[in-house]
Amino acid sequence: MTRVLDNLLPVLHTKDGPFTRELLQEPGKFGLGMLPAKSEPQATTQSVCGYCSTGCGLTLHLRNGEASGLTPTTDYPVNLGMACPKGWEALRVLQAEDRATSPLLRDGGRQPREISWDEAANTFVKRMRAIQQRHGPDSVAFISTGQMTTEEMAFLGAFAKFGMGTRHGDGNTRQCMATSVVAYKQAFGFDAPPYTYADFEESDVLVFIGSNPCLAHPIMWERVMRNPHDPKIVVIDPRMTETAMRADLHVAVRPKGDQVLLYGVARLLIENGWINQDFIEAHTHGFQKFVDFVQPYSLEHVEQETGITAHAVRRLAETIHQGERVSFWWTMGVNQSHQGVRTAQAIINLALMTGNIGRPGTGANSITGQCNAMGSRLFSNTTNLLGGHDFANSEHRRKVASILEMDEALIPRELGWPYHRIMEGILRGEIRGLWVICTNPAHSWINQHFAQDVLGRLDFLVVQDMYTTTETARMADLLLPAAGWGEKDGTFINSERRIGVIKKVTRAPGQALADFAIFRLLAHHWGCGDLFRRWTSPENVFQLLKELSRDQPCDFSGIADYGAIEAAGGIQWPYRDAEQDAGTERHLFSDGRFFHQDGKARFLFEEPRPLPEPASEEWPFTLLTGRGSASQWHTQTRTAKSDVLRKLYPEDPYVEVNPSDARELGILPGDLITVRSQRGVLEAKVHVASTMQPGQVFMPMHYDVTNRLTHPTFDPYSSQPAYKACAVRLEPHA
Repeated sequence: MTRVLDNLLPVLHTKDGPFTRELLQEPGKFGLGMLPAKSEPQATTQSVCGYCSTGCGLTLHLRNGEASGLTPTTDYPVNLGMACPKGWEALRVLQAEDRATSPLLRDGGRQPREISWDEAANTFVKRMRAIQQRHGPDSVAFISTGQMTTEEMAFLGAFAKFGMGTRHGDGNTRQCMATSVVAYKQAFGFDAPPYTYADFEESDVLVFIGSNPCLAHPIMWERVMRNPHDPKIVVIDPRMTETAMRADLHVAVRPKGDQVLLYGVARLLIENGWINQDFIEAHTHGFQKFVDFVQPYSLEHVEQETGITAHAVRRLAETIHQGERVSFWWTMGVNQSHQGVRTAQAIINLALMTGNIGRPGTGANSITGQCNAMGSRLFSNTTNLLGGHDFANSEHRRKVASILEMDEALIPRELGWPYHRIMEGILRGEIRGLWVICTNPAHSWINQHFAQDVLGRLDFLVVQDMYTTTETARMADLLLPAAGWGEKDGTFINSERRIGVIKKVTRAPGQALADFAIFRLLAHHWGCGDLFRRWTSPENVFQLLKELSRDQPCDFSGIADYGAIEAAGGIQWPYRDAEQDAGTERHLFSDGRFFHQDGKARFLFEEPRPLPEPASEEWPFTLLTGRGSASQWHTQTRTAKSDVLRKLYPEDPYVEVNPSDARELGILPGDLITVRSQRGVLEAKVHVASTMQPGQVFMPMHYDVTNRLTHPTFDPYSSQPAYKACAVRLEPHA
């Protein structure tokens, strides 16, 4: 029942509807006691939510200078007065009992003891340096996050690579957005999501591929529901998701059959002349080779490979053709795949060949996952040099060195290892020290038992986090207590490239510090503090980031300061000129020019590869994973702290099973069963669901056991893990 309620009410408004009116009148009844009393006049300030990539505006109500409650900001252009359950509870999760309040050091396997920040910084430097002196500078690495501010990400990447001298560092955005980054770079010449959220309301056809915004991005889904054009909604997904339930056409493709399906649709569009030849000739490169490539993807071949009837494929192609403003949207169902990059580019190809890009209501649109994944993509110094520059480009290195007033020789000339290569490096003894910041790989990394075994082999594991009880924090040799959202200042960049400001509105507990302050402290103790002499505050760093962005596709050098961002309700990049209307929503490619040197987009394609671990007689089911609820977030590090949010989803892990499969196995709703893969085993309660196809089962990714099962396969171009499909069997609980 709680799951049904959560699905029906993913978005709580500040007005409209009896549930919400009652909530506002009696917030304590729903556990939302953080709302301010209406009778007491209070100051307010604005901030951007710190959960997902939507980037909602929140009004924070202050008492004696500290936040006492929040409400969604009614005039913020992203959420227009709406908030999901996670946003409403954003302040409450800061008050958890397991907050990290002082540095903790584990000596010789004993229980960790509290130490001072001075001892913590000295220990960090002494042990990391000892590893580097014995095994080389690249024997230490870092894994960061899409949850920190842009300024903190830049500081971490600069300190680790320019100060500590290590090449290897990556973010947990590798788990969610790397595929889209590479797909855009290769097709467009830069990592460039082209859309604005207004496109949800301006499209007459919306195609969602491997995307369930009703749960994963409920405010974006609410924008779809505001569309006045009675749009056609298409969902391509193996499951009948909550979004698919609202669709005009649900294409229940076999797991990872979407690439074949998209090529088949492309062939139909070409055969029927349903393409924009003028746009193709003027603005793209490689179309004729693509035409030749898709010829084998006949309706018969597509039906055989995907399970989708020829009639449904024709209907999909006709729906795209009939739309004047068609937008294509994808998230993790595409990205987390063994062939995610080419699948994303198959989507991009459809937008290019039909001319559905650069205009309102169109686009090949990747929805980002974490609140600042876009900031991480541009400024974390992991997938590219700061500001979207290239480590291998000498001109780019000179520019960055000049702006940062440092020796160019400090900047590496090549990318460091991606996440999975770092993990493999630990296993081989090449990485001996690891610094994990604001992420939880012992839970979230694919093939969890392997990940935990690997982390246990390190000579020195440093974890920097808000909480002491995450799976990774419990393994740490040194724990550095960090402030969370609402306890520090900075900026986030959301899915539509909108830069927003977050505010410090409450004090972090105990000795916990903002990540920015921790990086300054460690740089000082490392002996490279002078390198960051101008990095004195987040806003000072923002001014550096502006200059680093200048003349790049992501140029936002026209922004004056944080105040200008707040006054405009966030500002989308590019924003090169302060004379521009800062509040204007900007599409990329409206002039038909892309970021390759010739100004043209690329058609990119290749033969699909088979599923790495298909179902078999011994392992008869394909396990799908994904978002389970609008009230859960990733590894539940924060959402599980809220009594309200926990009431909105099942406490125990569950597995969704098709009714016919359940009958054949002799299992009933609520039964406890064993789910087993070749890597691990877990127990879960049965949820019999007609939304599942026979032979497929589903588990939410949020539970701490789910990734015991997942298969460690990675996209060859993006190195993103393929969480979404592996072979399992179901057994009666012993």
